[in-house]
Amino acid sequence: MAFDRWLKKELSRLYDATLSEPVPEELTRLLEATARKESRKA
Repeated sequence: MAFDRWLKKELSRLYDATLSEPVPEELTRLLEATARKESRKA
């Protein structure tokens, strides 16, 4: 269990700031376009 706590703490330390950043508009558009294409295939 000690390793689990350590890993969670380290991952949070490394990535929390990045995860709180907004998703870039261009990436949002690309993801939406991909989702539309995939839904047409189904």
